[in-house]
Amino acid sequence: MSKPINTCVLGVGLAGLTFHVPFILALPDVFTLHSVLERNPQSSGGKLHDRFGVAVKIYRTLEQVLKEQEIELVVIGTPNPTHYSFAKAALEAGKHVLVDKPVTATAEQARELGELARSKGLVLYGFQNRRWDSDFLALKRLLALPESSPQSLGTVLEFESHFDRYRKGLKGTWKDEPLPAAGQTYDLGAHLIDQALTLFGRPEKLTAFVQNIRGVGNPEVDDTFTIHFHYPASPARPYAFTAILRAHILSVRSPQLRYVVRGTQGTYTKYGLDIQEDQLKVIPSPQAVFEESYGKEPEAIWGTVENIEADNVTVRKSIWPSTEPGQYIDLFKNLGAAIRGKAEPAVKWEEATAVIEMIELAHKSSREGVTLSVPPQ
Repeated sequence: MSKPINTCVLGVGLAGLTFHVPFILALPDVFTLHSVLERNPQSSGGKLHDRFGVAVKIYRTLEQVLKEQEIELVVIGTPNPTHYSFAKAALEAGKHVLVDKPVTATAEQARELGELARSKGLVLYGFQNRRWDSDFLALKRLLALPESSPQSLGTVLEFESHFDRYRKGLKGTWKDEPLPAAGQTYDLGAHLIDQALTLFGRPEKLTAFVQNIRGVGNPEVDDTFTIHFHYPASPARPYAFTAILRAHILSVRSPQLRYVVRGTQGTYTKYGLDIQEDQLKVIPSPQAVFEESYGKEPEAIWGTVENIEADNVTVRKSIWPSTEPGQYIDLFKNLGAAIRGKAEPAVKWEEATAVIEMIELAHKSSREGVTLSVPPQ
């Protein structure tokens, strides 16, 4: 059995304590939480001990982390503007890196990091955890049905993916400031774009509307976006179709719309979000991620499929269950296997780079009021 990977988590805010630390601690055969970076701990054990009762080394500077030879993996859960510089420094120090989304502010930065990791033979992994959302797994299962299946959507004609919410005011954090990789398109858009690229690949063209619709805070920090990915008809796709990716900050709805997928034989509609984030914020112990209820979506927000009958008039409605629980832990299992040379990364760095490329194109499209061609990969 391979030795557990000595890991340091940079940042013990929402990202570090909610999305990274629980899984590092829950997989002791894969990882050892060696240390955290916490610049100003307010208690003797810091936030990690306050939250989970776990005591590890606390570093106050990145330089201290990078000098530690025992650390193999650095997990970057610090504010967005630091992702590129911290990842570059960690790679130069010979560490494997997991970097939270958005991985960088520009695609050029992402490509530079990718080249650096390759030159050093290191694993560089983008944290696209929402590939393991329960409803996304259910959607992939639905889209994989043969057209002969009674619940098949047929050929996809239009895909809508939403992360809407209602929030009138600012949060009062660094996310409100006009810093590199700021705004909802970098934040929530990184998830929606990654899911769309995973399902359908690169679009031919892109049209986007990015704005600060509330008119509060800095006008350069967007709070709402709509991005259209345009896919042409092809031998593999007999119809042109559009993927619509949207996050609206003033959406009054409960539960919020998540997916609408229209096809030649039916439509899938889904409300509500994967529950893992809410569970992770309050779990009493990292071992709770192995409980039967973890990641299990309530039946009340399972999706529905409406299929057209052979008469082309009658519509039949049925439930499409999210039977497979959400499993962010699978990302960490894959990360550990990739570092030990036992698996290919499930989230390839080129895919994380493509997400940033689409975000940059979205901002450019919105700024110039034009539809842009997406360069081939």
